[in-house]
Amino acid sequence: MLRRLAPGIARTWAPSTGFSRPGLAGVQFLARWHRSVADENAEKISFHFKQRDGSRKTVTVPSGTTVLEAAHLNQVDLEGACEASLACSTCHVILTADDYKKYGEPTEKEEDLLDLAPCLTPTSRLACQVVVDERLKDQEVSLPAMTLNFYVDGHVPTPH
Repeated sequence: MLRRLAPGIARTWAPSTGFSRPGLAGVQFLARWHRSVADENAEKISFHFKQRDGSRKTVTVPSGTTVLEAAHLNQVDLEGACEASLACSTCHVILTADDYKKYGEPTEKEEDLLDLAPCLTPTSRLACQVVVDERLKDQEVSLPAMTLNFYVDGHVPTPH
């Protein structure tokens, strides 16, 4: 499953990397696997995760990285069981009201998945759908009090 990248992401498809689809030459895509496709030379953006225990963790990632990728790259306990294929709600995060407005409304598919998330709020989003850019600079993203998979199987995510 592939989806279009936000403008400004540097990597384009290539048959040797597995990002290709026939007939889509030169189109940019993000593979569903958790590996950053943001341009390493892109502007670095710092923002904060408010973790479940109330502590705050500041992370810095290249612009164009998703919040989910940022979490995995910085050992933040945010799962992402479907590997960013927009098929679960385990990467549910809570934005501030201002940040939610900056990013706009989620798609209908994202809203349907958010309906399955525990601790849903009016400013909930899926971290795999929020791209880090200037809008998130120095802002805070909160992790909900719980998620379904962590407390069922004890899985702790690691970047892949």
